[in-house]
Amino acid sequence: MASLDAVSIAILLGAFLVMVGILSSLLALRFGAPLLLVFLFIGMAAGESGPGGLRFDDLQTTYLVGSVALALILFDGGLKTRLQSIQTVLAPSVMLATVGVLLTALITAPVAHYVLELNWAEALLIGAVVASTDAAAVFLLVHAQGLRLRPRVGATLEVESGTNDPFAVFLTLMLVELITVGESSAWHVIALFLRDALLGAVVGFVGGRLVVLALNRVALPQGLHAPFVATAALVIFGAAQSSHASGFLAVYLAGIIIGNRPTRAHNSVVTFLDAATWLAQIVMFVLLGLLVSPQRLLVSIGPAILIALALMLVARPVAVFLCLAPFRFNWREKLFVAWVGLRGAVAIFLASIPMLVGLNNAYLYFDIAFVVVLISLLLQGWTLGFAARKLHVALPRADRGPRRVELDLPGQLEQQLVGYAVRPKSLYLKRGLIPSWSKPTLVIRDQRILSPAEADPVTAGDYVYLLAPPEKAEALDRFFVDMAPSSAPDPHLLGDFMVAGEVTLGDLAGIYGVNVAPDEAELTLADYFDVHLDRAPKLGATLPLDSIVLVARSLGGGRVNVIGLRLPEDEEAPRPPPTRRQTLKRKLKAIWASVAGI
Repeated sequence: MASLDAVSIAILLGAFLVMVGILSSLLALRFGAPLLLVFLFIGMAAGESGPGGLRFDDLQTTYLVGSVALALILFDGGLKTRLQSIQTVLAPSVMLATVGVLLTALITAPVAHYVLELNWAEALLIGAVVASTDAAAVFLLVHAQGLRLRPRVGATLEVESGTNDPFAVFLTLMLVELITVGESSAWHVIALFLRDALLGAVVGFVGGRLVVLALNRVALPQGLHAPFVATAALVIFGAAQSSHASGFLAVYLAGIIIGNRPTRAHNSVVTFLDAATWLAQIVMFVLLGLLVSPQRLLVSIGPAILIALALMLVARPVAVFLCLAPFRFNWREKLFVAWVGLRGAVAIFLASIPMLVGLNNAYLYFDIAFVVVLISLLLQGWTLGFAARKLHVALPRADRGPRRVELDLPGQLEQQLVGYAVRPKSLYLKRGLIPSWSKPTLVIRDQRILSPAEADPVTAGDYVYLLAPPEKAEALDRFFVDMAPSSAPDPHLLGDFMVAGEVTLGDLAGIYGVNVAPDEAELTLADYFDVHLDRAPKLGATLPLDSIVLVARSLGGGRVNVIGLRLPEDEEAPRPPPTRRQTLKRKLKAIWASVAGI
């Protein structure tokens, strides 16, 4: 019975620690603290050296939990990655994820060699353990601080932090094998790397396609789609690892394939994995905190601080500037990418590998990694927003989007129900605008379900549900946020080939002679962009209108407020309306011509 009681107490304490970690996240977000630190400190407080007094030294369980957590985090990252957004940054991101990690490890190794008096293989292992950035840490802090990074910078960081973990794991395992066996050749390392990468890519691609096929062909009971995908991700990871391939690369690639294919229950899968990755991170950091010994940290705190500073101020910036040199990034973007290379759970997880295999000085790797992560989250994490604004890589904050409800429709993949609460100043309520590719289906008012005809006119406080393609659902948000107050259009904008967004299509047709559909004549140009664009407008977005092309030249409040007219190359440009002076001058010329003719 005593053993059963011990298991029950372990369950109670474990669940209590996780619950405290979840609740403490509210306090961390309120005061801007890097959230992952909270979970580490909770684990340290509960550990043998803290007030909790729990003795925990199960390295195999820690490695197992860390592997599962990291696999789910990478899969979730791949699931949310859109191929369209990463195509332009794939080359620099992969360069940072491979050459950048190697350069960071090589530059950090001499510092570890001299301050810790390690041999070169062990020093390089220290560099490899702390070389990779942590995707969860980077984007958790970006989200917590309300930052909107420039698309190229954000996409580069996203792909780099998702793809550098497999290379860092490979490099760490190779160095552990080198230290254990005592010899290895460059060709052997290259051959193993190619085998791991290529076989991992094959397993990830095939596994991702099989999951898509199963989701769309197998009639699973409601609610089991998300657990099926999560467990399938772990099956892909385990299959790749068992085949001596890179399981982390395989699971990340599988996530990208599944996330970019139409599947059933996509939204429930994403929501479930968000919760699963949160829980995985919390459990992982609490366990890692339990392994930390504050007394042992005091012995290596000085060298660890020097290694952390060398990593953040020298190794990472040099690697970033060299890797991004062939690409068109300005110095501000490079400097921000260099500074935002946060270290997180991945570094501490990699540091547990030497302990698991029983290397000499194994706890030294763990302690160094822990201090590096601590300093990185404190120094870089707390200054992330400041750096983004000072280096001008952060876009102005957008208004918080409306709460969107997405419901999958069984039997087809092309449409889903998307629901919103109607706000008093929303574009939908004020103008009655909705994209051409969406269709209002039902309205909920005072707990009654009405058809759009029965509910007409829609009032503030109603809930509107529309049919829309899943990939375009997010683009509906801008129709249900409160509109920013618009100023009166500048009349001078009508005198050139630039027009204000408040000008109607009918007025534009009268001035420039273009043909406009009668039912769209009362639409403003800003409305026309909202109705016909698939997503929120951006600078340079274009829309055809008869023989001309409308180009978004200026945005305000999430809408187009100045539009340029791109004229057909083979036709004469339409003339702007004449000014009063030009009209008077033309009349005087006509009078003079008639007088001279007499």
